Amino acid sequence: MHLLKFIIQRKILVGLMVVLILLMGGYALLNLDEELLPSVTMDGAYVNVQAEDIPAIEVERSITTPLEKQLKGIKGVEDINSTTYVGRSSIQLMFERGQGDEVFQEVETLVNSITADIDGVKEVTTGQYSTDQGYELFMDVSGESMEEITAFSKDVLEPRLEELPEVRDVLLSGTVEQQMTVEFNREKLNEKNIDVNQVISAIQTANEEATIGQLEDDNNSPSLRWNTKLESVESVKDIDIPVGNEFITLNEIADVSLKPVDNSTFTWKNGAADFILVQVGGSSTSTQIETAEAVRAEIDEMNNEGIIDGFEVNEIVAQADYVEDSINGVTSNIIIGGIIAVIILLLFLRSIRATVIIGISIPTSILLTFASMWMLDYSLNILTLIGLGLGIGMMVDSSIVILESIYRKKEQGMTNMDSVIQGTKEVATAVIASMLTTIVVFLPIGLLGGEMGSFMIMLSMVVAITLISSVVVSFTLIPSLSERFLKVKSKDQHREDGYLMKKYSRLVDWTVRKKRHSFAVIGLFFLLLVGSLALVTKIPMTIMPDMFNRYAEVIVDLEPGVSPEDKQEIVKEMNNSLATIDDVETSYIIDDGSMFYTIINMTKDDQITKEQSVINEDIMESLRNLQETYPIENVQSAMAGGGGYPVQVNIKGEDFTELKTLSEDFTKRLNSIEGIVGITTTLERTSKEQIIELNKEEMEDAGLTQGQIRQFIQQAFLDMPISDMNINNETIALNVKWDEETTTKSDLLNLSIPTAKGEKNLSEFITLSTVDTPNEISHTDGERFISISADIQDKDLGAINREVQTIIDDFETPTGYTVSTAGDLEQQQELIQEMIFILAIAIFLVYLVMAVQFNHLLHPLIVMSVIPMTIVGVILGLFATQRELSVMSAMGIVMLIGIVLNNAILFIDRTNQLRKEGHTVQAALVEAGRNRIRPIFLTSLTTAGGMLPLALATGSAGNYQAPMATVIISGLLFATFITLLLIPAVYRVCTKTRNKKEKVQKQETEELQESAI
Repeated sequence: MHLLKFIIQRKILVGLMVVLILLMGGYALLNLDEELLPSVTMDGAYVNVQAEDIPAIEVERSITTPLEKQLKGIKGVEDINSTTYVGRSSIQLMFERGQGDEVFQEVETLVNSITADIDGVKEVTTGQYSTDQGYELFMDVSGESMEEITAFSKDVLEPRLEELPEVRDVLLSGTVEQQMTVEFNREKLNEKNIDVNQVISAIQTANEEATIGQLEDDNNSPSLRWNTKLESVESVKDIDIPVGNEFITLNEIADVSLKPVDNSTFTWKNGAADFILVQVGGSSTSTQIETAEAVRAEIDEMNNEGIIDGFEVNEIVAQADYVEDSINGVTSNIIIGGIIAVIILLLFLRSIRATVIIGISIPTSILLTFASMWMLDYSLNILTLIGLGLGIGMMVDSSIVILESIYRKKEQGMTNMDSVIQGTKEVATAVIASMLTTIVVFLPIGLLGGEMGSFMIMLSMVVAITLISSVVVSFTLIPSLSERFLKVKSKDQHREDGYLMKKYSRLVDWTVRKKRHSFAVIGLFFLLLVGSLALVTKIPMTIMPDMFNRYAEVIVDLEPGVSPEDKQEIVKEMNNSLATIDDVETSYIIDDGSMFYTIINMTKDDQITKEQSVINEDIMESLRNLQETYPIENVQSAMAGGGGYPVQVNIKGEDFTELKTLSEDFTKRLNSIEGIVGITTTLERTSKEQIIELNKEEMEDAGLTQGQIRQFIQQAFLDMPISDMNINNETIALNVKWDEETTTKSDLLNLSIPTAKGEKNLSEFITLSTVDTPNEISHTDGERFISISADIQDKDLGAINREVQTIIDDFETPTGYTVSTAGDLEQQQELIQEMIFILAIAIFLVYLVMAVQFNHLLHPLIVMSVIPMTIVGVILGLFATQRELSVMSAMGIVMLIGIVLNNAILFIDRTNQLRKEGHTVQAALVEAGRNRIRPIFLTSLTTAGGMLPLALATGSAGNYQAPMATVIISGLLFATFITLLLIPAVYRVCTKTRNKKEKVQKQETEELQESAI
C-alpha cells in the first residue's frame, strides 16, 4: 500500500497524467480510421480458370485435376475444394493458420506456371480472401442517348474520378461498345472459290504497324516503319483480296459495318437498360468514408463547372453511409449506456460527489482505451465499437467497488487517508482477481479458426484494453479524488440495517445455519438448471447474424449457353418478382457472363413497413421460384460470402451413377423434414451435348480427311476478333463472322462442303448423337462428390441441423461412399465444437487465476458454482427475446463467465477476510453478504444498464450487438440474485467447522442473532 499512499500524496502528478491521457485519447479518437469491418486477410484463397466453351468433364480432366494434384504438394495447404463448370474451373483453398500470405504467393506462382501450358485457357484469376470489398460506391448515369452517356462516362467521369488519390479504380458497366464487324457471304466465297482463312490473313496483313528496318548510313539512323493501320469502315471495305491472278475488294464478298458489341456487359435498372452503372473502388490508404467524400466532392465540382449538364448522376449505394450509420448507432448506444450507469450509481449511493468521481473516471478510461487502440493500429469499426459498448458497463465495476469500499470506511468514522488506504486495501485483491478472470476468458478465443477467430480476437482485445484501462484508473484517480472530495452525510459506526438488508441477512443465516438447508437451496437451483435445458431447442440458431442496412446483394447463377434473348427475359421476370415485394425500392442487375449480380435497395426511415429479415427471405424465395421455369442454376446472397444455400450435404464417391442413386434416396428423406424447401442436386444441372460421329466410308470416297471435316465444322461457327483498330482515338475490335449464323442442328448438317466430286451436304459425312453431360463437378481434396442443397423456411438453422444430422446418421452407403454436412450446417457444427472447447479452456484458466489468488483448490470451485446458474439466465434471456444463438452470442457467454465470477470473488474474498479475523463460517457468510450486497448490485446493474442500449439496438449493427448484450444482461442479472444465496450455501457445504471452540462461537452467535431478532 506504499505505492497507493504515494499516489494519494502526489495528486498533481495524477492530475497531469489524466490531462495527458485526455490529450492523447482525443488525438487518437480524431485519427482512428472508420470502417464497417476491419481489414482482415484470411488464411484462404481462390483460383478461377476461364477456358473455352468445353464440357465440364473435359475441364475437370485437363485443368482441375492437374491443378489439384500440384496444389496438394504445397506445404501449408490444408484443404482443397473445387467446382468444375462448362468452360470454367473454380478452386478454393484453406491454408494453415498464419501462413496465408506466404502460401498464397507460392499458389499464385504455381497456378500461373501450370495454366500457361494448358491449351484452351483464356483467363486465370487468383486472390486471397479478405474483408476488403472490391467496390464501395455505386452510381448510375442516365441521359438522352446511350452513345452520349457512354462518351461522357468514359471520357469525362471515369478519368476525373480515377485522378482522385482516394480512388483505386472505376468500373463502368452497360457502356455501348463498338466493333468493326466483317460478315462473310458463304455463297460468294464458294462462287469465287476462296477459303475464309485466306481472307482473314489478308485482312490481318492489311492492318499492320511495325518497325521493319533501320537506315544506318543516314543521319541519326532513322528506323523504317510500316503503317497500314485501318482507321475507318471504308478502309476495311477497300482491302484487296487476291483471287487467282487478280484482286477483289473485301466488300464484294462480305458486309462491313460498325456495330455494337454483342457481348457487352449489360446492366438493368428496374428492368430498363438505358443507363450506365459506375462502380468506384477506394484506395488502400483511404477509408470508405474518405473515398465517398472525395467522390461526392468531385461530382459537385463537375456540376458547378457545368460538365454534367444534360446527364444525371445518381448515387445508388455507398458503403460509407452504412459505416457512418453503424458507427453513429453504436457510439450513441455507448453514450446512453454510460449515462444509465451513472444514474444507477447516483440512485444507489445517493451521493453527487461519488457520482462525479465515477463520471470523471469513465471518459478517462475510454480515452485511455482509444489511445491504446491507436497505438495498436486498430480502427473504429463494428467489432471494436461493440467491444467498447460491452466494456462501458464493466469499465466502472472496479471503480465502483473501490469507491464503495472507501465510502463505507468513511461512514464507519475513519479519517480521510485511512478510509482510502483501508478501503482500497480491503478490495484490492478481489478487484485485480476479477479483472484477470474477465480477461483470461478471452485467451482461448485465438483458437477459434478462420475469419471468425480474427474478428473475435480483435473484439476481445478491445474489451481487455478497456478493463485494464479502467483498473489503472480505479487504483489511481479514484483514491486521489476520494480522499478529500468524497463526503458522507453521517459517520455512524453502528448504522442500522434497512428492511431489505434484514430480510436478506435472515435468509442467508437460515441457509448456512444447517447443512441440510444449504443442500436444499443447492438442490432447488439444480432443478432450475435441468428445467431450463428443455428450452434450448426452442432457441433459434445461426452462424453469424445478418447485418441489416436496407440493402441486399444477390448472385443469380445461370445455366450454360443462355442466349442474350433469354437473359433479357430472365431480367424482366426478376424485375417483376422484385417489384411485388413490399419495401423494395430499386433493383440493379449486372450481367457478368454466367451470372447476374443484383443490387437491391430498400425503403428507409419513415417509409419502412417490413423488417429487413422478412424482405431478405421474400427476395430469395421470389427469385428461387423462377428456377422452375427459367435457366437459373442457383440464387444466393453475395453478402453472406457466397455461402449459397443454408442446407448443404455432400455425398462423396467416384461413380456418377451410384452417386445419382444415393442422392435421389437422400433427397426423398430430406423432403420429409418440415421447413426444408427448394431441394436441388448438382447432378440435376446437366446440359445436352452433341457428339460427332464420322462416316469414314463416305469421307474416303469424297477424298476428305478427319482434319478437313473438323476444320470445316470449326469454321461454321466462325465469330472471333482477329485484330484491333483505332477509330476516333478509341481502340475497337475487328471481328469476323458469317452473315448467316449456324445455330441449329439442321443448319450445321445442311452446310455444303467442297469435295473432289463437287459440293456435298455435311450430313453425308457426319451424324450427331445427344448425350447428357454434367454442368458441375465438385471435388474435395481431389475426391469427387455431389452436393444436395436446400433452403429453409419458417425454421432456424439449428433445428434443421439436428434433423438433417439424424438422417445422415441413419443413412447407409456402399463402401467408398460417405455422406457429410457442408456449407452452413458443417460450419455451425464445427463452430459449436470449437466454442465448447474454448469454453472449457476459459473455465480452467479462470480456475487457475482464482486458485492462485485464494491459494486454495476448493474456494475457486465454490466461486465457479455460479456458472451453471448463469447458463439458466442465458437460456431464459434468449428464449424470451428469441435472439439467435450465434458466434456473437456465444462470445457473450464466454465473456459472461469472467463477469459473473466477479461478484462471487467479492463475496468469498470478504468471507475469508472475516474468518481470518476470527469469525465463524456462519457469521462470516452473513456479514460478507451484508458488506458486499451493495457493490454487487451496483456493479451488476451498471454493467447491465451500460449494455441495455446494445441489447435494444436496431439498425445496421443491431443484429451484431443485440445477441451478445442480451446474453450478458440476462445471465448477469440472474446470476447476481443467485450468487447472493447460492455462494453462501455452497461455501457452507464445502467447509467444515474447524474445532470445538469455533462450534461454541457459532452457538453463541446464533443465540445473539435470535435475541436481536
